[in-house]
Amino acid sequence: MPVNDIMTSLDDNTKPHKDTVDYALILTSAVHDMKNSLCLLLQSIESMSADINISQDDSKHAAKLADLHYEVLRLNSGLIQVLSLYRDEKDQLPLNIAECFIADYFNEFCIKNQMYSESHHINIDIDINEDLAWHCDHNLISYLLSDVFINALRYSEGQILVTANIINKQLVIEIADNGHGYPDSMLQAQHSSMSELSSKQGRTGLGLYFARLIASAHKIKGKTGQISLANGGTLGGGIFTLTLP
Repeated sequence: MPVNDIMTSLDDNTKPHKDTVDYALILTSAVHDMKNSLCLLLQSIESMSADINISQDDSKHAAKLADLHYEVLRLNSGLIQVLSLYRDEKDQLPLNIAECFIADYFNEFCIKNQMYSESHHINIDIDINEDLAWHCDHNLISYLLSDVFINALRYSEGQILVTANIINKQLVIEIADNGHGYPDSMLQAQHSSMSELSSKQGRTGLGLYFARLIASAHKIKGKTGQISLANGGTLGGGIFTLTLP
């Protein structure tokens, strides 16, 4: 056997065999770990904020903590979206339908985001009957509405209005703000598939796709949940609408 062939044979035999890596499993495990870390970080921020005295000297520190708290909530929301989209791809995103009180969602969101709304002087008006309930997946709808609510906080210029009503036997929830409204690119992309979304849109494209995925998963009697984006309304800014059958 020629020397070159011997060396090649030795190389083949001595090369370590790479294990088959399930990158999807690694990703989901990493996301879970990151979510746990973010939860601890949120608790630390909230504890630090509670220790700050209400004084002129501490106001700047409180505002910075509020911004940090808000950004961590956004990161957590993004991780939830990634996990949900992965589970949907694997057909592991089952719906757990139960009676949910709609006002409870937004009361919880207001509490979680109180640091940010107060530091940025944002008035939040929740115009929802406390007895209004609907059958849907509590966790998934909470993830969807929380992401939209956080987005409204970011782009609001001081006012947010949330309404919920039953129209034509469907639940219609609207989250409106008095900001500059949704850009044309978002209005045009609201019905695009995931593959059509531009990577330049970043989180915005993922959020839209996620919201549409969760809404459309709710189906009953030939009707399917849907979302829509618009500008204008009472506050003159962006309006996000979720309709559930």
